[in-house]
Amino acid sequence: MLADIREDNADAAAKTLSEAGFDVTTTAVDVSSRAAVEALVAKATALGAVHGVIHAAGVSPSRASPETILKIDLYGTALVLEEFGKVIVEGGSGVVIASQSGHRLPPLTTEQNKALATTSVEDLLDLPLLQPAQVKDSLHAYQLSKRANSLRVMFESVRWGNRGARVNTISPGITITPLAKDELSGPRGAGYQRMIDGCPAKRAGTPDEVGNVAALLMGRDGAFITGSDVLMDGGVTASYWFGELAPQ
Repeated sequence: MLADIREDNADAAAKTLSEAGFDVTTTAVDVSSRAAVEALVAKATALGAVHGVIHAAGVSPSRASPETILKIDLYGTALVLEEFGKVIVEGGSGVVIASQSGHRLPPLTTEQNKALATTSVEDLLDLPLLQPAQVKDSLHAYQLSKRANSLRVMFESVRWGNRGARVNTISPGITITPLAKDELSGPRGAGYQRMIDGCPAKRAGTPDEVGNVAALLMGRDGAFITGSDVLMDGGVTASYWFGELAPQ
């Protein structure tokens, strides 16, 4: 099953998979809506047992307000993890796509980390550190959301583990996708290009490279990995903290 807020996007991907021999169903979903996510889970389970979940929904900080980013990237992710965690089967696995941006956020307090990881889904957006007076721009909202994604997966990995299932995050760097193209052509485009030029890999990533890591995490070879975050950004984060990309 492929789900997207725009079903035509899911249909386009389904065409490729169908032509490769897969049996594909598509549907529309707004991950910021509990009712929509619950309906998605019901449709998925109606097709059969849920063995794998890949959650990649998100909005670009160059194209969305802080409020929208927190609602989709943070709340939506927690909601999907909670609801699919109720139905994932033994031996199942999940991957959430986070971002290198979460690794560039300054350290949070132990209490803030715990709150982002464990606060009930419907109370998450009421946390003090997520209020407008604290989150003053879209990039900060995005970084907080992606940090929260990895923390939430650590928390949910315990609950998924009770069902004999695993879940992890991947934090990609700049990967050539529609969202990355938005960023490269947006107001932060020069900064993104500087990250590409200034990282050890000297290039952006590809979707296939992220897919290869996801296949490891979700497959038999990744059976001992759960509650973990894989940072794959060509060394951008390393250069940000210790190299030429470090803030002056």
